[in-house]
Amino acid sequence: MEENTIDPELELNKILEDDEDFKHVNNPIIGIKPIIKKYLGIPNHANQLGNKFFFTDGEAKVEVVVVTDEIIRVRLAPHGVFLEEFSYAVPKLVQKATTFTLFENNKEFRVSTPVINCHIRKEDFFISFSDSKDNVTSMDAVPMHWEENIKFGGYYVFCTKVCNPEESFFGLGDKPTELNLRGKRVKNWNTDAYSFAWNQDPLYRSIPFYISVNKGLAHGIFFDNTFKAHFDFAAEEKNKTSFWADGGELQYYYIHGPHMMDVVKNYHILTGTHPMPPLWALGYHQCRWSYYPEAKVRAIARTFRKEQIPCDGIYLDIDYMDGYRCFTWNKKYFPDPKKMIKELAADGFKIVVIIDPGIRVDDNYWVFKEGKENRHFCRRSDDYFMEGHVWPGRCQFPDFTNPEVREWWGGLFQGLVDVGVAGVWNDMNEPAVFGTSTFPDDVRHQYDGHRGSHRKAHNVYGMQMVRATYEGLRTIMKNKRPFTITRAGYSGVQRYSSVWTGDNVATWEHLKLGNVQLQRLSVSGIPFCGTDIGGFSGEPDGELFTRWIQMGTFSPFMRAHSAGDTKEREPWSFGEPYTSINRKFIELRYRLIPYLYSTFWEHHRYGFPMLRPVVMQEQEVPSNHFRQDEFTYGDKILICPVLEPGQKSRVVYLPKGKWYNFWTQELIEGGKEIEVLTPLETIPLFVKAGSVIPEYPIMQYVGEKEIEEVKLNVYFSDYEANSFFFEDYGETFAYEQDIYSEKKFAVNGSKTSFTIKQSMEGLYTPRYEIYHFHVTGLPFKPTKVIADGKPITGFKVNKEKVLEFKSSKNFKKIELSK
Repeated sequence: MEENTIDPELELNKILEDDEDFKHVNNPIIGIKPIIKKYLGIPNHANQLGNKFFFTDGEAKVEVVVVTDEIIRVRLAPHGVFLEEFSYAVPKLVQKATTFTLFENNKEFRVSTPVINCHIRKEDFFISFSDSKDNVTSMDAVPMHWEENIKFGGYYVFCTKVCNPEESFFGLGDKPTELNLRGKRVKNWNTDAYSFAWNQDPLYRSIPFYISVNKGLAHGIFFDNTFKAHFDFAAEEKNKTSFWADGGELQYYYIHGPHMMDVVKNYHILTGTHPMPPLWALGYHQCRWSYYPEAKVRAIARTFRKEQIPCDGIYLDIDYMDGYRCFTWNKKYFPDPKKMIKELAADGFKIVVIIDPGIRVDDNYWVFKEGKENRHFCRRSDDYFMEGHVWPGRCQFPDFTNPEVREWWGGLFQGLVDVGVAGVWNDMNEPAVFGTSTFPDDVRHQYDGHRGSHRKAHNVYGMQMVRATYEGLRTIMKNKRPFTITRAGYSGVQRYSSVWTGDNVATWEHLKLGNVQLQRLSVSGIPFCGTDIGGFSGEPDGELFTRWIQMGTFSPFMRAHSAGDTKEREPWSFGEPYTSINRKFIELRYRLIPYLYSTFWEHHRYGFPMLRPVVMQEQEVPSNHFRQDEFTYGDKILICPVLEPGQKSRVVYLPKGKWYNFWTQELIEGGKEIEVLTPLETIPLFVKAGSVIPEYPIMQYVGEKEIEEVKLNVYFSDYEANSFFFEDYGETFAYEQDIYSEKKFAVNGSKTSFTIKQSMEGLYTPRYEIYHFHVTGLPFKPTKVIADGKPITGFKVNKEKVLEFKSSKNFKKIELSK
């Protein structure tokens, strides 16, 4: 044997001695470690690639992305490999931060912008955030962690943060519980929740975005994960708040304030804002399951005009279809839909029809035939079609996560648009299936090329359905704005649709619940929202219905709706005095449409929420974290609905500043609670001092009359205050080419004078020429009214002590003096 020859047996023994972990067993399963939660270890390395920073413990990797000066995204890859970059909520992650740095010392890595810092602690991989003044706003309670999912692959992913003693939480869409989520544990899984109850969870939408307020500082967490997700706001442990999901990546955005308003605006930078709706969509809408046959629809429309109660929209539920087949008409009930819609349109009514995702399995049904031939329907893991029973019977369901399917679906609306349909209502799109609740987990989805089971696609199914609807209508209707409404959705659904809170109940509890839900939706990035006025199921009395109409007047979306097994509930259904009061408030809605529309523009262009809870006005006041009755529409009008039967008065909190009682013009100092009388014909309404509230004449429908002059309601203040007034064509997308008019009013006053300044932007010119001013609260009797250096004559102080005068709409400065 040669000297260099190695004995194989001796070499093997040496290898076995060196490898202490090596064990040769007959059953290899014995060598597999048990599945347990795994936590990030100690970070030992940092890399930078542009605005992305990577940190690793040797196996797991964390990505920190600087998006803007106020937004940082955190992503975890348990074995160092991230999933492909894709999100339905965030269509494009655009880097807007220009200055950011990576700092390292023996205690931490720190990624900083001029506004915030992201700290990665070297001792244990804890991640925290602080502002430029070193206030710690968010801190991990344990390192990010995960657990392998043997059944489906991937991981359950977890993040747990410190919950401070005085910290409050808001957002997460329309959870039917108190506005402040502290002490709550909730779930995101879109669910058909008929006649849902207080604290029932989950409901129809999944909006994984919440806002924290602690010691007067606000920040947001947007957990962009479409799987079934869970949130614990100090429910299990009082000093911890957690969010976790049944799959996908642990990916969240830290969104800095310091004010709640800043958080919401920054969230909209990621997920987008609602496009401007057609102006008629802000009017009053009437719906029922169902208005049929055609004679019934015409009778409802005729009664609105006879009773002189404004209305713009009438909805057709599933009974307008042939056997509940989408995109068809029941010719027995609606023999000539085009003629009917044209004649209703001549009287100012727009028709909105329902469309569900379930397509009846029927080879003689053209929609099913097209979908089948082009393989547009969802399939299960063993390649069977996903079939389930809904209204038409046995159905198959389009895969709306496939762009080809969305394009096909959008084109199906051509026939409805051709007969004059103005809007589309997408329902049952959680998706809801009779008997099984929803799709099984193994249904496959194309997911825009990123593939996934229904576990991943469930929460975005409804959003992608209404996306297909909106994009199809926008193409077919060319430059006309579509109106869409959806029951289910995910973060970002506001780019395509309005929403309502689903199948509520005709009870006082649900009136209160709707008030909270709409405020929560608004601060969660879903601005165009409403409830079923009067309750969907159950029977309201006249008082409850009227109080609901009053609250609905100040909901962004205003629609009465009821189930087919209930008594009809139109504004006149309960007789007097309810009919007159309902008319009065619906008329008020139409008078305020220019203000409501301007508020919508502030949302669309600047990302402001439309409804704002009191805590958003004054987050630094701890007691406001638990107020949930009052809210403002925009920032000028404060509303406090009456939420109890037989209530003759109620306590209202006015935020700091000066407020005018809308009904009496009384000036009240804010920052305190006051007692307000609440007879049936009114609700507490207050206007902030310094406001300029534009008002249109009462119309039976939007566009009924040519506007000859606009009334400007001006409320005196002894400090400078600004207001917006937005106008455009109201039905086209010309505003996207700057064909709009955005007017800014700045007012300021003293004991002897008051000035109103106007500046204008945009290329749209309204046809009217005159502003009719009504100035409330002047502390002096004016003797001069000067507009751009020229005196205005004929001004007067009316019996309500309101100064009235008229001026050109193009004025730049008006001066009132003693």
